[in-house]
Amino acid sequence: MLSSLRRPALPAQPVVSTGLGLNRLISATCIVALVVLAAGVWLQPGGQWRLSALALVGAGIGAVLLRTSFGFAGAFRALIQERDASGFRAHAAMLALASLLMLPMLAQGHLFGQAMRGDATPVGIGFAVGALLFGAGMQVGGGCASGTLYSLGGGNARLLGTLLGFVLGSALGAWSMGFWWSLPTLPGVTLQGLIGFGPALVLQLAVLGLIWRLGRGVKAPSRLLVAGGLALALLNALTLLLAGKPWGETSAFALWGSKLFTAAGIDAHSWAYWRRPGFNTQLDRATSLDITSIMDVAILLGATLAAAGSGVFRPRWGGDLRAWAGALLGGVAMGFGARLSNGCNIGAYFSAISVGSLSGWAWAALALAGSWMGIQLRPLFGLDPGGRRSWGRARPEPVSAQAG
Repeated sequence: MLSSLRRPALPAQPVVSTGLGLNRLISATCIVALVVLAAGVWLQPGGQWRLSALALVGAGIGAVLLRTSFGFAGAFRALIQERDASGFRAHAAMLALASLLMLPMLAQGHLFGQAMRGDATPVGIGFAVGALLFGAGMQVGGGCASGTLYSLGGGNARLLGTLLGFVLGSALGAWSMGFWWSLPTLPGVTLQGLIGFGPALVLQLAVLGLIWRLGRGVKAPSRLLVAGGLALALLNALTLLLAGKPWGETSAFALWGSKLFTAAGIDAHSWAYWRRPGFNTQLDRATSLDITSIMDVAILLGATLAAAGSGVFRPRWGGDLRAWAGALLGGVAMGFGARLSNGCNIGAYFSAISVGSLSGWAWAALALAGSWMGIQLRPLFGLDPGGRRSWGRARPEPVSAQAG
């Protein structure tokens, strides 16, 4: 996912040919689908214009991710395999702008009739296990949650396995949350809760500036990659303004999986995860009223539209059976881990740090450790074929040449 910003090279394996006519057809289909989605969620009972606006924001996120190749899993892998911190420098720029926009919004409390909420996640044993699992899973599965959606939108069919694993793992995580919540946990803390809004913002920007500076002397992130991160920061702030909460992705997968379990005769209503106030009605509500579900579908459509509109949509299998097995297992690990740690690279890292939650920094450190473990497993699934399998001493092909 931390690829170069040139137009992606054609994959070595055979792909389905996509001519100009097919790309135009796919573009038109995506536009129609986005219009139907935006209009449908507004006009349905209980719908509102904010949901339609969030669908458009989601499409914008998908387009930015696809066109800039802005990623998270690849940034972690590049740092470990190549000591390449350019991805994290781009993350620092993104987080700095998001903090500069979102912390003042949270300090206001309400904006345009919408309450602003940036909850802090408690950090405990379950959280740590979840972040480690997610870090490992995103290296085996071929991408994190955002990477899964935008890579799938670009035509990589293997990410279907990752998405299916995400849904299954998220449901299993929701089912088991009663146990994980019973384990020792520290209360959630925000930086602004500790030292106040002004000092919190100054300290956060100083830390992110230090991360940017420490990365100097190594490979610099391209301008387009940094621009992608800044665009995502703006879109996350817009999400907070419209939804009252920052961008997240994986809670929708837990909802979809739990609904499927319930339809199959395993009633998820009794799970501790869904008995919480504010969650106990979600299983019975229409999925089309769920903000995260709407945005996830829109991200996929926006990425597909961006790929087809620029002529780079390429349907392909994305690997052999081993790679597909890795995608499925990685997806399960990420889905399960995301529930334990209350999010993924977006909700538990990007959005958490942007709203001042100290859990975001803890998640990043743990996910980096989990990524190291996942990298050691990649050759088992036919990934990093140019490297020699050895614990911590693989000689991989450059990350920029890899998918995800």
